[in-house]
Amino acid sequence: MNVTIYSTPTCHFCHAAKEFFKEHNVKYEDFNVAENMEKRKEMIEMTGQMGVPVIKIGDDIIVGFDEGKMRQLLGIS
Repeated sequence: MNVTIYSTPTCHFCHAAKEFFKEHNVKYEDFNVAENMEKRKEMIEMTGQMGVPVIKIGDDIIVGFDEGKMRQLLGIS
C-alpha cells in the first residue's frame, strides 16, 4: 500500500506521524510542502486547505495526525 505524507519541518504532528510509521515499519514517501511548491499545490487541491500533515494511505486521505484512522487503514492493531 502506498503511503505519502505532506509535511513541514516545524510541524509537531508531522514528526509524530513519521515516528509512528517508523515504529511500525511502514514505508512512506515524504514531501516537504514548505519547500516543494508543486507538492504544496497538489496537497491544497486534494484537501482544499493548507494544514499539515496530510497523509495519503492508498486512496484514503487523512488531514492531521489521526493514529486510530492510520492504524485502521494500515491494518495495525
